[in-house]
Amino acid sequence: MSRNLIQNPILRGFHPDPSICRAGEDYYIATSTFEWFPGVRIHHSRDLVHWRLLTHALTRKSQLDMEGDLDSGGVWAPCLSYNHGIFYLIYTDVKSRQGAFKDTPNYLVTAPNIEGPWSEPVYLNSSGFDPSLFHDLDGRKWLVNMLWDHRTDKNSFAGIVLQEYSAELKRLIGPVFPIYKGTELGLTEGPHLYRKDGWYYLITAEGGTQYNHAVTVARSRNIEGPYETAPHHPVLTSAGSSGLELQKAGHACLVHTHTDEWYMVHLCGRPVKEKYCNLGRETAIQRCVFTEEEWLALADGTNRPSVTVEGPDIPAHPFPAAVERDDFDAPELDVRWSTLRVPADESWLSLKERQGFLRLRGRESMSSLHRQSLVALRQQAFCCSAEMELEFEPEHFQQMAGLIVYYDTKDYVYLQITYDEVLGKCLGIVRSVDGVYDDSICAQIPLLPGASCRLKVLIEREFAQFYYSIGHTTWEKIGPSLDIYHLSDDFPAYIRFTGTFIGMCAQDLSGAFRAADFDYFEYKEFSG
Repeated sequence: MSRNLIQNPILRGFHPDPSICRAGEDYYIATSTFEWFPGVRIHHSRDLVHWRLLTHALTRKSQLDMEGDLDSGGVWAPCLSYNHGIFYLIYTDVKSRQGAFKDTPNYLVTAPNIEGPWSEPVYLNSSGFDPSLFHDLDGRKWLVNMLWDHRTDKNSFAGIVLQEYSAELKRLIGPVFPIYKGTELGLTEGPHLYRKDGWYYLITAEGGTQYNHAVTVARSRNIEGPYETAPHHPVLTSAGSSGLELQKAGHACLVHTHTDEWYMVHLCGRPVKEKYCNLGRETAIQRCVFTEEEWLALADGTNRPSVTVEGPDIPAHPFPAAVERDDFDAPELDVRWSTLRVPADESWLSLKERQGFLRLRGRESMSSLHRQSLVALRQQAFCCSAEMELEFEPEHFQQMAGLIVYYDTKDYVYLQITYDEVLGKCLGIVRSVDGVYDDSICAQIPLLPGASCRLKVLIEREFAQFYYSIGHTTWEKIGPSLDIYHLSDDFPAYIRFTGTFIGMCAQDLSGAFRAADFDYFEYKEFSG
């Protein structure tokens, strides 16, 4: 049987820090969601080639309370595992990340079924981030995380530590063992433990999450160490190879297939221009082997990420293509949609108040870290379009609604309907670049009261062009073609970790909660 080929990235767009596990002949990948709700996306595959978005693990505020979390805070680097019929998910909810300190409470939830319901969280520790759970053959469970050292004369990335977890007591027990300091690449994080043929293998991320990112392998006969670094270190990196399509390769996780093969999922980035990755950090996969010396290595003999990879000896199992258009006829949001920091509830988002429409009630501004009325999906292709139809009757300049292309509270481009004291109801573009607000992109266009309006954006790599249509007339351009490379991980001075979203939002700074009704939303991708 000829093997299927895997095309990387397998999860396009903002899907970083992948954690993969197998349950029988089903494969699941959990990825970071940061300040976006629900928390922790889970994709499913039967062949490692074809993947579908299946569910989210953290769907209740009691599991994940991110109101007030800073940009690129929230859920970092989840770890998904399966043991004796139970799924385990470890995650961090980052509350601070700038300056000397990082407040990183780590939690555990469990479920008998991957689609939930997932349990209420068990608090574990706050000593560092990127925690993972290892299930040893003797039944003991171990939490592994990087240790953060805030002191001025110390290495902040203080190494990898290990502590036993008691499933019966639902807490960590016993001493904390420092097991690995890392290599000269530094910034040692993202640990995962595996056991094979009498060895404990420790996989870590090093070099930082940008262009020096790498995967390090170390091993020991004892779980508490000492761990020896692989002689062919690093096992995977894109560093120093700017011509590779997959950059930033690192933060890896292994899976042993039911066909006795090994694969490594890892994050990567694809620049849209120069160093800027508007799609965020994505998930790719590489085929692996264990050498005669019992070290993990890429199957192709290099340490570079490949775009095309030989799949496992498993029959192809494709899934139906994703639906491009959402007419909001279902009673709940489709699994693709995300909200900022807080879950959707009837107080501000309703699919029931007006049948066939998504109703958003305006709340706080695009700068808010608390209660934005914004629902969006990931941009997953360099070239794409999004359009929607909107009915909105503002009565004050503090009332706004429309189509937004959003990275975070500092960087977005927004085609909005609002109100002007002279023009009345009108349409215009606002933009924020590194927190600098600008509403002078183009002249505002007056709109007739009571008329519905279609809004559209066409994104071609680093450029975005907005359009509008009154009722169902032809599309008209509004404003110039805008360079949107600032909607990327790499734009500001301080690193951030998410990706570009396209969606619908409403603001009402007057406190009147003015409602906007969206009739449909359509997202299409193009080659380019």
